[in-house]
Amino acid sequence: MREISGMSVLITGGGSGIGEGAARHFAARGAKVTITGRRADKVEAVAKSIGPACRAVAGDVTKHADREAMLKAAVEHGGRLDLLVNNAANMYRQAVHEYTEAFLREAFETNVISAMMLSSMAVPLLEPTKGAIVFLGSVHNRRAFPGASPYATTKAAVEGLTRVMAAELGRRQIRVGCILPGAVSTEINVRAGLFTQEQAESRYAAIAPQHALGRIGTVDEIAEGIEYLARAEWVTGVALEIDGGLGLGVSSF
Repeated sequence: MREISGMSVLITGGGSGIGEGAARHFAARGAKVTITGRRADKVEAVAKSIGPACRAVAGDVTKHADREAMLKAAVEHGGRLDLLVNNAANMYRQAVHEYTEAFLREAFETNVISAMMLSSMAVPLLEPTKGAIVFLGSVHNRRAFPGASPYATTKAAVEGLTRVMAAELGRRQIRVGCILPGAVSTEINVRAGLFTQEQAESRYAAIAPQHALGRIGTVDEIAEGIEYLARAEWVTGVALEIDGGLGLGVSSF
């Protein structure tokens, strides 16, 4: 297992939720962490609260120039690049009979294409360090939630991408993995304008019993999975379910 201490880690969408949790997790264990996000105030506040081990770079992962700046900042901060965590994403919900092409294109641009492009650009940096790429998928690939097909489809794409990318980059000694989180309290639904904070909390409370372990997860527990994929030197191409058993479809029927 590789050591976290001294690693240079780039995390997209690091201003809140799982991205912030992962940044805190890796920085606390001695890594040099660079976080990115479109909201400068958010990422800068997170980096300041973590301390010198964390650097913030405001930017939009869907833009080529911003992706270049993110990678450059990570190398400047950490001296190299050992781990790329593709966490930046948005929630996209739309009923099947109401699909619009523009909405679906935006979903794939934000949740899939941007991560593919950033990963491609990171390959020359990860090869010398025998580094790793981690994508964030979703339990939406294991459970069907009506209305969420645009989001679920983007996350299914990311999971499929993980296997092919791992097969292709293995010869370069770059490992690729995917985390499939269950319900974790983040601001993704609120940020997308789908629910108020109170409504989101009510939904999390309602879905908790559907997890085999009877509760929703924490960002720290997702970060532990990311750490495993970063450290495990003979693990690649896997989709790691960290979902408290939500994907099991537990029923009292």
